[in-house]
Amino acid sequence: MDATDKVFAGPVPEIYERLLVPLIFSPYAEDLAARVMALRPSRIIELAAGTGALTRAMAARLDGASIVATDLNQPMLDVAATHLSGNGRVVWQQANAIDLPFADESFDAAACQFGVMFFPDKPESHREVRRVLRPGGHYLFNVWDAVASNDFTQVLLDALAEVFPADPPRFIERTPHGYHDIGTIELDLVAGGFRKPTVERVEKRSRADSAIDVATGFCQGTPIRGEIEARGAPGLMAVTEAVARALERRFGSGPIEGGIAAFVVSAERA
Repeated sequence: MDATDKVFAGPVPEIYERLLVPLIFSPYAEDLAARVMALRPSRIIELAAGTGALTRAMAARLDGASIVATDLNQPMLDVAATHLSGNGRVVWQQANAIDLPFADESFDAAACQFGVMFFPDKPESHREVRRVLRPGGHYLFNVWDAVASNDFTQVLLDALAEVFPADPPRFIERTPHGYHDIGTIELDLVAGGFRKPTVERVEKRSRADSAIDVATGFCQGTPIRGEIEARGAPGLMAVTEAVARALERRFGSGPIEGGIAAFVVSAERA
């Protein structure tokens, strides 16, 4: 993983929240929040909270519980806080997932929405989660399935390869879609001190008002933006438009939809 893969700053957080959250994150946030709250935890830690899609879904289901929502990128948390203000049961805190600033056995449950893929040392991050969980606590997270199982993402990567045939941006396949081997996930969790997890593949539908919304979300609301800008010509707007045209060729003009797939993982502290 490149160091820039973890950087969500500048205009990225706002575009991410406005376009990508409803496109691909909200459906899985609702799913994961229901699973977490079914455990009836009293204190929850969320890792890689981003702009708060999962946080909001869990907060809507709180029944006396509290959430500490963390992320490495303070700009993402700043955007998240504007969408969930006035809730005294939610605390936002900048934190590194492989060096959590919390005491041992501080939480009943841990949750992470499409963030584990960004952690440079997965077993170490799992060990940190285990450390802050109380005995019998659960860790629930989701990760994207392979690019081929996610329609918009596949078209995006094909279009980027056409624009930059010698050196296409690879952030999406390298990191967000780079941690979907179930065997590896199981081994990493066991190495981190968890029991063998349960893993469920969950398919959803992704919908957008237009192809340009999808293209803008991915090209300008993720670290792909930096990869495109670093390559110079034809420039960010031209590449975004090229991706939009590719999406229109595949899905048509006007509102579009495609399939998305992810794995939901649940592990108990050993």
